[in-house]
Amino acid sequence: MTSITLAPLTYNSKSCIAITFRYNFDVKEYIKKFDGVFWSNTHRTFYFEYNEARLEAFKAHLQKGNLTLIEDTTTSLVPHKTSKSKLAILNPEKTTVYHQFLEFLKGKRFSTSTISTYGGFILEFLRFTGEKPLDSLNENDVRRYTEWAVSTLNYAISTHRQMVSGLKHFAHFYPACSINTDKIYMPKKDKKLPIVLSIEEVLSLLQATKNLKHRTIIAMLYGSGLRIGELISLKLSDFDFKRKQLYIQNAKGRKDRYTTIAESLFPLLKNYHNTYKPKVYFIENPNGGHYSPESIRAFLKRNAKTAGITKTITPHTLRHSYATHMLEQGIDIRYIQELLGHSRPETTMIYTHVTRKDLQQIKSPLDNAIKKLSLQNNSNNNITIS
Repeated sequence: MTSITLAPLTYNSKSCIAITFRYNFDVKEYIKKFDGVFWSNTHRTFYFEYNEARLEAFKAHLQKGNLTLIEDTTTSLVPHKTSKSKLAILNPEKTTVYHQFLEFLKGKRFSTSTISTYGGFILEFLRFTGEKPLDSLNENDVRRYTEWAVSTLNYAISTHRQMVSGLKHFAHFYPACSINTDKIYMPKKDKKLPIVLSIEEVLSLLQATKNLKHRTIIAMLYGSGLRIGELISLKLSDFDFKRKQLYIQNAKGRKDRYTTIAESLFPLLKNYHNTYKPKVYFIENPNGGHYSPESIRAFLKRNAKTAGITKTITPHTLRHSYATHMLEQGIDIRYIQELLGHSRPETTMIYTHVTRKDLQQIKSPLDNAIKKLSLQNNSNNNITIS
């Protein structure tokens, strides 16, 4: 039985938990399945960002995997400081309410990641307020906490907004407090434009990716506009090649949808399937089960560098590129919204609506790029990426 050690780690100015153990491939793959675990090349260790809810969830993950925690020095971890004093330890009343709040979030069917994020903010808020009774907490306490958190921890606006959302959920859950949610300031969203690759850059990235599985992953992320979580959750039964459609189950917002499969990918997908012979999930790790999203981010970054692409690329960059290229082809915003699974057309970007087209007739931008190159190259009319 492999033993695990947890210890405090400061990484990128954030309080984290380092996970160390004697190398074992199965243990490594199991630890990577926990949402929020990352690898640090600098410290040569796995780690996750600290909050008490996430720490408790990780310990439960270890127990479920029959892994033994032999040393835990995180009890001495002080995530942040106010002036010269440490944040207060929760008293019994606040501890009880905190755990009830986590159950409240579970009852609302929030994702594990959301529960961990909101729970971390509320834990910190309750500690920040010290021994002040719960019933006496008000929006001024919230203001002081957010001012301290933003200035001390240098939160991005997106994190600040998550913190405010968590506090509003807490006020709704515990109406006995005196927090007026209407007086809690919510900063406006950043309006940053997404990074988008050109079609030439996408093809260059695919050609620079020599590993068959990696190339298939990149092609699917772009060719169908998938989120990384949707890709690694795809099962073999979700493919409908006759209709050239993918069935995306329980995506963001717990919504199901259909999206397209690029016809030009069929030879590549067949080659991949015959080579790797996945059993349940389309993309599996060597021992079965979900593939690691961190592995995808890592090889995507490496291959982009090999392809000479200087833009910062993530799996979501390929999704942004898919949506942008569809819009540039004149596809109606309503269809792109449906294909991407967006709740509002504003999320997809507003462009002039065009004539309605049958969803099944929509071509992936990858198909159009391959066809265009084939026509340009008279000596080879069967250009493929497989």
